[in-house]
Amino acid sequence: MTTVLGAADSISKGVWVSRAAALKPETRLFIDGAFRPAHDGATFDSFSPRDGRLLCTVSAAGVADVDDAVRAAASAFERGVWSRADRRERARVLTRLSDLMLENLDELALLESIDSGHPIGDARRVDVPQAARTVRWYAEAIDKIYDEIAPTPQSALALITREPLGVVGAVVPWNYPLIITAWKIAPALAAGNSVVLKPAELTSLSALKLAELAAEAGIPAGVFNVVPGLGPVAGQALGRHPLVDKITFTGSPAVGRGFLTYSGESNGKQVALELGGKSAQVVLADTENLAACAESVAWGIFYNAGQTCHGGSRLIVDERVHDELVDRVVAVGRTLVLGDPLDEATQIGTIASAKQLERVLGYTDIARAEGADVHGGGRVRPEGLTDGYYVEPTVFDGVDNTGRIGQEEIFGPALAVTTVRGAAEAVRVANDSPYGLAASVWTSNITTAHAAARELRAGTVWVNTFDASDIITPFGGFKNSGSGRDRSLHAFDAYTALKTTWINLGESTLPTD
Repeated sequence: MTTVLGAADSISKGVWVSRAAALKPETRLFIDGAFRPAHDGATFDSFSPRDGRLLCTVSAAGVADVDDAVRAAASAFERGVWSRADRRERARVLTRLSDLMLENLDELALLESIDSGHPIGDARRVDVPQAARTVRWYAEAIDKIYDEIAPTPQSALALITREPLGVVGAVVPWNYPLIITAWKIAPALAAGNSVVLKPAELTSLSALKLAELAAEAGIPAGVFNVVPGLGPVAGQALGRHPLVDKITFTGSPAVGRGFLTYSGESNGKQVALELGGKSAQVVLADTENLAACAESVAWGIFYNAGQTCHGGSRLIVDERVHDELVDRVVAVGRTLVLGDPLDEATQIGTIASAKQLERVLGYTDIARAEGADVHGGGRVRPEGLTDGYYVEPTVFDGVDNTGRIGQEEIFGPALAVTTVRGAAEAVRVANDSPYGLAASVWTSNITTAHAAARELRAGTVWVNTFDASDIITPFGGFKNSGSGRDRSLHAFDAYTALKTTWINLGESTLPTD
């Protein structure tokens, strides 16, 4: 179930600002069913990208705290309070969690907005409802996954069953904290695993609220734990822990490869990685509706201020439609409302941190040095705010795809435009990237569309659209974009192992006495 809020549900900016000022979020670790500070009392500061102000200090999990969380998760798994619970009971509890997320929609949305810079309207209409729907979808899927019987000789019966892995460590990023958390914990919990969640240090608050709701929903103590903290400490401790059976990580390639190292140097745990992208939007000369294409291209990169793993950050466009399309994309970018995340009229919010802001702005200088024409861009501040991390939509035209602007993930509202001629060159240039998370192709020829989709090395390929997706389809990439898939029924493959039980039936005839 996806909640869509109408205009009657809108709340004024003044009310949101007042609510944000009065908010007192939970900031302690959640381990074995209870909130508590770190053993050593360590904390870290959490700042709002909306205005740069200090939101709160959050408990920073150390090695001992992560060990407590993992051992609580492992103990709960071994006791079977969740792992051996009836599937319908797990479904009931997770459905209740989904309900509670929607009942607490405004608080979750506010936490997500002030912590990450997402526009409050998007947080209310997209982030929280989609996360709740993900939890509900996996709850409903639990009793629809069938086991198998192998075609054995008549003297034997071989059962092939799925079993939970054990303890799953989920490490999630700051760009879509609640949605990506749901992608990972919902199938892991539905399958019967215990989970230790490590949120990004920039965005811990919605995860801690989720822990409170999970306990209220009835998830037993130890089954779901949340350990905010710094990556080199808490993240590494989780990645190296010998009782963790799997790590699922979304973030940068460098940190993802670090988790592979931690696995190899500890217990060889499974590691699933989603490591970002440099997704190409390929527009061919026969594209009929350039207005719709420009709208899709612009939203595909400027949504969430460009901080989307599969954001369409490269435009590979045929020279015969280049000028018109680029003019249209620039025009769309100028119409988007960049503003205060706590204003429901805002369409583009903030960059997530001061460090990321500096990185994004630095690429404008790189683009000019590499000879690109720069349209838009630059730091701005919405009226009424004296600080905050805001960047205008930016189009870099005339980009050499082999340069830094063409190859590196900027993770901001910046589109790199490269001109080609013909479908073959367009696909070749699109594939000339270390990443392979997503791509799109725009054409009026269905045969060309199929051929291009086959050739594009990306985990998702859209045709005449971009970012049309749902929990029902898998998400992940090729090449440096990582391995493994979130979402869809295929996610259960990531959180279960196959067991064969071979039963000797003896003679195949009935006894006579």
